[in-house]
Amino acid sequence: MSESVIPLPNGLQSPLNRFYEYLRSEKGLSLHTQRNYKQQLETMAQHLVTMGLKDWTQVDAAWVRQLASKGMRDGMKASSLATRLSALRSFFDFLILRGELTANPAKGVSAPRKKRPLPKNLDVDEVGQLLEVNEDDPLAIRDRAMMELMYGAGLRLAEMVSVDVRDVSLSSGEIRVVGKGDKERKVPFAGMAEEWVAKWLKVRGALANTDEPALFVSKLGVRISHRNVQKRMAEWGQKQSVASHISPHKLRHSFATHMLESSNNLRAVQELLGHENISTTQIYTHLDFQHLADVYDQAHPRAKKKESD
Repeated sequence: MSESVIPLPNGLQSPLNRFYEYLRSEKGLSLHTQRNYKQQLETMAQHLVTMGLKDWTQVDAAWVRQLASKGMRDGMKASSLATRLSALRSFFDFLILRGELTANPAKGVSAPRKKRPLPKNLDVDEVGQLLEVNEDDPLAIRDRAMMELMYGAGLRLAEMVSVDVRDVSLSSGEIRVVGKGDKERKVPFAGMAEEWVAKWLKVRGALANTDEPALFVSKLGVRISHRNVQKRMAEWGQKQSVASHISPHKLRHSFATHMLESSNNLRAVQELLGHENISTTQIYTHLDFQHLADVYDQAHPRAKKKESD
């Protein structure tokens, strides 16, 4: 049985009607968005009536925050709550535009971000199984070099794709990458990553156009695309019978996890990954606060208590 709808006083209904007409005639929003906004605003107007409010000018920021908190407590989806707050902000902006309000009480109130689950990392055996590629085909050599480099140096997909031949120094075992925010850093790479990048450089000329600077190129001889890398890695995961779906991000995530497990050096892993904030590294590597506290106690020179304490 549906809930009864309380008739809205003119101070609530009239501004809504003008806003709906504004959405139809001037704003250019899709019908779907218009319907969502109307549904959310009508629901909130009903809530205002139950609170004894008769005019939108009586709404303040505290009420909007209370509304957001209530939605969270009631189990409202983050996307639905975001739509509700977006509808409110747009409506109040409209009232300001018409001179009926001086400030937007919904400004600055946001829905909680929907948490995206981090990808599970590969275990060491799965990595070994994936990278057991021993074909002589130039494309296979390229693909193994890319996978070895992503796992061996923890590069982001965008960083690896943008690397040029001139950025690689086999003699010093370093690679220059440009990360987020156009921040440049040098990343060490050695062992199998260095070996397979060297192998790839020997056969790269068979694929690359003469004037192409990119380290990794496609069959067309130009810089390989993000999508092509993702596709090739997923295909190798299937070909090598790895149970987990393989993606560039999963290799980077595995690099971070395995490095931290073997070194316990959070700050070093942060530098290798190119994270500006160590909290990002903490999230990437599933660390809990207790582990962070243990690392701090073991590593910081002033963290250890005096024996007399």
